[in-house]
Amino acid sequence: MCTAVTYKTKDHYFGRNLDLDFFYNESVTVTPRNYPFKFRKEGEKENHFAMIGMAFVSEGYPLYYEATNEKGLSMAGLNFPENAVYMPHREGSFNIAPFELIPWILGRCSTVDEAEALLLKTNILNESFSEGLPATPLHWLISDRERSLTAEPLSTGLKLYENPVGLLTNNPTFDYHMLNLSGYMGLTADEPENTFFGERGGVELKTYSRGMGAVGLPGDWSSASRFVRAAFVKMNSVSGETEEESVNQFFHILQSVAMPRGCVRLENGGLDLTVYSSCCNTDRGVYYYTTYDDFRIRSVDMQDTELDGDELSVYPLRT
Repeated sequence: MCTAVTYKTKDHYFGRNLDLDFFYNESVTVTPRNYPFKFRKEGEKENHFAMIGMAFVSEGYPLYYEATNEKGLSMAGLNFPENAVYMPHREGSFNIAPFELIPWILGRCSTVDEAEALLLKTNILNESFSEGLPATPLHWLISDRERSLTAEPLSTGLKLYENPVGLLTNNPTFDYHMLNLSGYMGLTADEPENTFFGERGGVELKTYSRGMGAVGLPGDWSSASRFVRAAFVKMNSVSGETEEESVNQFFHILQSVAMPRGCVRLENGGLDLTVYSSCCNTDRGVYYYTTYDDFRIRSVDMQDTELDGDELSVYPLRT
């Protein structure tokens, strides 16, 4: 259960809520240009774009949840169970495991256009990182300043959708989420008009509270409801263009769909919660985050690391 969002003021921002019932010791991780990415079927890539994001580092390999590269291209993987279908090896394509897809795209591409062209040549391989870390069913949001794309590995193949709202949650498929938005087209951030009786009129109805233009906005934590709520809040958000104002507003957008502990109970007894929220200034390479137990906004600047190096810079979350 997750929500990924893009937002633009003077700069462009990309981030997400990670909603889970457990922790993987996630860390803000900078991968420099010369870190050797070893792909299972496509050899080793020693030179690539540097990137920063949240990752679980296992055996020295950054398993990125989301990241932004030095060119401003961003990508996030979100849970997509019962829909994601990974394929066997396919000749004539680049065969990339799901855990390799973010570094595969962000290491090579500087724009969504370039990412789309590479994805059309890529086969997402049914291969796990290890026996203890099986392949997670995912779909992805890919964004730059001008454009967002959703990539979904379905039984019919990899489906790419133009994403005009610049956000993503979980199941169902993206086309459903966009169709579902139509059911809420009458919502407004303004005061509502009395159209209840149509042309007949004759009955005066008055608002009794502020905010009644958005009556009917879903408030539960299902992925479809979070998609609608995040879209409404993002599209109606107003902030100044300073870094402080922009980042602060971004976290308010994420907070509107964050999960409090205890409101989503799982069959195994687990409790979903928002483990962390992130916001990356994609123009500057500054990664901000908060955690469930610490609302203070902390930051890591990728420019403060050795971007021409070959070793990861790992910053454990401060909670």
